[in-house]
Amino acid sequence: MSIELTKDVVAEPKKPIRQSVSWTKRLTSGRVYVGALIVLVWGLGPFYWMVVTALRDPAYTFDNTPWPTHVTLENFRNAFDTSRGNNFGRALVNSVIIGSATTAAALILGVMAAYALARLTFKGKYLVSGLVLSASMFPAVVLVTPLFQLFTNIGWIGQYQAMIIPNISFVLPMTVYILASFFAELPWELEEAARIDGASRFQAFRLIMLPLAAPAVFTTAILAFIAAVNEYLLASLLSSDKTEPVTKAIARFSGNDPLVPPYTAIMAAGTIVTIPLVIMVLLFQRRIISGLTAGGVKS
Repeated sequence: MSIELTKDVVAEPKKPIRQSVSWTKRLTSGRVYVGALIVLVWGLGPFYWMVVTALRDPAYTFDNTPWPTHVTLENFRNAFDTSRGNNFGRALVNSVIIGSATTAAALILGVMAAYALARLTFKGKYLVSGLVLSASMFPAVVLVTPLFQLFTNIGWIGQYQAMIIPNISFVLPMTVYILASFFAELPWELEEAARIDGASRFQAFRLIMLPLAAPAVFTTAILAFIAAVNEYLLASLLSSDKTEPVTKAIARFSGNDPLVPPYTAIMAAGTIVTIPLVIMVLLFQRRIISGLTAGGVKS
């Protein structure tokens, strides 16, 4: 009898403890969902309003209805209307050229620099790392005047290289930072085994380390391309009508009335530019996440 009473006494207090734990988990998960919803609305709200405005008739531009009213596709046609002085179609091609060239150059230089900083030991290594990171802290506005004078003297104003080369300098520190942290976490044994089998350091890098770094390289390529396409300040001063990217082309959109900016056409152009980037990120989100987090945990 004493044993049975002891079991009953011990078993009874466990129920409220389990209930309190379950309620705590539910409350915590509820807070997580609410926080995620707030972040989602905060991030997608401006994009949603841009799409809604792009689908509206220009006469209802300032309608506050939170869903599309008086829907029309005329704004998307007006974005490509060259008779109004818009150069949006050509600007799309220019942005792809500038972004692709910037990304390719930044990856070629960044992969080798990141590997050297992460895997090699040389004098001044930490000084170089500090200089690479400090280069990303300079605001672009500080470089506008010297770059404009330099490119004017050598005749580069209005050419692609006048925007590609500065963009490389802006994107390269980010490329080196992401890839260096990834290379540093890769196991040394793989590289040492390749060296023992007779491979040179470059062969070990090209055949062993670089394929392992593919997720991080892919992630960096997407981020570098988006950063290059979004650049506006230097493009507004260093490009011409034939080489201007979409950021400058959208900023100088003109409509029928010179005193009224064509907001709906601007929103339509912004939608055309943004949707492919959003789709690309959604399609490759797993690779992006794995590339950003792969070097964050030590094995």
